Amino acid sequence: MPLFKSINNRENTQVYIWKITESEAYLRTGIELSENSKNRLFTMSSELHRRGFLSIRHLLIHAGYTDLDLYYSEHGKPHLTDEKYISITHSFEFTAIIISDVSIGIDIEKQREKIMRIAPKFIGYEDEFIKSLEDPVKELTVIWGAKESMYKLYGKKGLGFKAHCLVASFEMEDLSTVARIVYEQDNLKFDVFFQEVENFMLAYVIPSRND
Repeated sequence: MPLFKSINNRENTQVYIWKITESEAYLRTGIELSENSKNRLFTMSSELHRRGFLSIRHLLIHAGYTDLDLYYSEHGKPHLTDEKYISITHSFEFTAIIISDVSIGIDIEKQREKIMRIAPKFIGYEDEFIKSLEDPVKELTVIWGAKESMYKLYGKKGLGFKAHCLVASFEMEDLSTVARIVYEQDNLKFDVFFQEVENFMLAYVIPSRND
């Protein structure tokens, strides 16, 4: 299908979501790939990963860019040539990008029971309030998505989900919460926005205006 959904937020922040229903052959049409992207695509053994990669290039077109405007740092963090900020995510049949005037991060995750098994690996500060979660799969997926988004935004080695990425308690109906990165000399506050996309959870972070 074409663009599944778009979201606007402050700081000229725009989110674009794609649901991958098209064939790989179809997704290869209507886009121009850089040599680097052609090489990356060639090395992908999974058809779903290739389709996800290509759908992200279609999302760039919806946002007014092309693959030629996208490049990656040596650590794999995406950047745009016009110095706007971008973050990218892919999970199964959904891909999404977020573009903003400020540094941002995004994650989309399929809601699965396995997150309850791995929660001890990424839950630290949140341990007290997760004991009263009404829907632990949903809410743990929000916490994971917030931490993954902060990790992508921060882009520095050594940052730990459990020790350094802290998410405040929230209600699912609020569709937002706050979070912090506390690491070395940094103490950075973010606003977290989240919403369900079918049986997936979308989360993204924007630097908070209030410390």
